[in-house]
Amino acid sequence: MGSTIGDVLSLALGILISPIPIIAAILMLLSPRARATSIGFMVGWILGIAFAVTLFTLISSLLPEPGADDSKPVAGTIKIILGILLLLLALRQWRGRPRGDDEPKLPGWMKAIDSMTAAKGVGLGFLLAAVNPKNLLLSIGAGLIIGASGLPAGQVTVVIIVFTVIAGASVLVPVIAYLVASARMAGPLDAMRTWMTRENAVIMSVLLLLLGVVLIGKGIGNF
Repeated sequence: MGSTIGDVLSLALGILISPIPIIAAILMLLSPRARATSIGFMVGWILGIAFAVTLFTLISSLLPEPGADDSKPVAGTIKIILGILLLLLALRQWRGRPRGDDEPKLPGWMKAIDSMTAAKGVGLGFLLAAVNPKNLLLSIGAGLIIGASGLPAGQVTVVIIVFTVIAGASVLVPVIAYLVASARMAGPLDAMRTWMTRENAVIMSVLLLLLGVVLIGKGIGNF
């Protein structure tokens, strides 16, 4: 089980470091309905991660069993394809980065955060976690690794929980910290939002590049 957790750790960190959900969570924490919307977003974010990785773990368990030489060509091919897609996303992010004094482009839905309800926060968190292309690719990669690990159901559940908690910490930590000490957290959160908004494309480009290479390497290792 420990080796499987180690194998999916880099993928969980890939979701953890995603700037967009962190920026969304901070905007909610600075909005008029901070408590309700941020808690809803946090719940949706965690549920989305857990749903995606569990779904692809179940799908992965249906793949053909390894051959006598312990190779896994189907899983390896899928990982290589996922890695290439991550590299393409990295290139797209890099080419779209702001230059000079250009203002970074953020999703239009962020403008509606001030009027968001808790229910909409749950839906947004779930969609960003489970449907966002980058997170979806990372969840597929993690599901392939967990499903092919051969672990019993109880240990698979533990690995999924560990993956979900680590991947979801980017939203869990600021929301919980704000709820515990809202007055003291407003300034640091706003400073973090400004920096991450500006550097979003660069952070994502480097992150996706590294994760793409890791997945391609794991895929080659399956042959």
